[in-house]
Amino acid sequence: MNSTKYLQNLLIISFLFLSCFFSTAQQSQLIQPDYLKPGDTVAIVAPAGIVRDSVPINNAILWLKSWGLHVKLGEHLYNNEHHFSGTDEERTSDLQEALDNENIKAIWCARGGYGTGRIIDDLNFEKFLQNPKWIIGFSDITVLHSHLHTLGVETLHAVMCTSQKNQNEEKLESIKSFKLALFGNDISYEIPSSKYNKIGNTSGQIVGGNLTLLQNMVGTVSSINTTRKILFIEEVGEYLYHIDRMLWGLKRNGYFDNCNGIIIGGMTKIKDNSTPFGKTVEEIVLDVTKEFNFPIIFDFPAGHDDLNLALYMGRELKMKVGKKKSELKFK
Repeated sequence: MNSTKYLQNLLIISFLFLSCFFSTAQQSQLIQPDYLKPGDTVAIVAPAGIVRDSVPINNAILWLKSWGLHVKLGEHLYNNEHHFSGTDEERTSDLQEALDNENIKAIWCARGGYGTGRIIDDLNFEKFLQNPKWIIGFSDITVLHSHLHTLGVETLHAVMCTSQKNQNEEKLESIKSFKLALFGNDISYEIPSSKYNKIGNTSGQIVGGNLTLLQNMVGTVSSINTTRKILFIEEVGEYLYHIDRMLWGLKRNGYFDNCNGIIIGGMTKIKDNSTPFGKTVEEIVLDVTKEFNFPIIFDFPAGHDDLNLALYMGRELKMKVGKKKSELKFK
């Protein structure tokens, strides 16, 4: 065998080994950051959209301090770079500092919007993996949830600081579930079942987040392996045909082939165009997944609505979908 052929075979074997290794890593139990306790410090950073108003940030700080926690704000939190809360370099700097700082026990994202995907490849997670901490947020923060899942660390899908501008009963319930999760209390949920639900029981690590971001990350190092897992999806402000297109994109990339179940969260302010698409979100989901027999929950209160219940991303979840009620319980 000549040297060129030998090197080609060696590369193929190495690739197959690494693929198997990372696939297994995504299926095993993930690293769980330490739960918070009074006296710990939470960093607030803005890795994506501009923070236009200090009121919700100040309200978020008051919540954290009322729980006995200290707060450290990102240096560039209130910067303005058009759509973004600072340049890519400034946002990267704030998040990197929080990732590396051993005294920070959680990183609460101020808001989503768009921008985390622009900086994810410039972040170094070496020190973070030596000292894991909770990464908290939703929407655009799906990029971090997914990327850290591939690195084997749990994250927290929960409310962000900008959700704290105006308080109502549902937002207070969201904050309550966030606190319970952050401090390590058992969280489980029981909700009325939608008539569209697919009945059944299942379990698996919960993965996912915002549909647009999941579709955007397909083919990147941040894309998740959904094998034997429960896929959570939420979305805001999209057209029905966009929802259909993105779900078909995930399907063509094998996201549903071996997953154990689907949770459809908030589908908020979904629009139709001048030519009606002809299906509801529920009908679109059921059509795309019609050949699969895993359970599906619709209308789970997590996403861009006021009621946004906390979810441990990457943790084993038991899911029971009945005709009258559905239950989620974390291991």
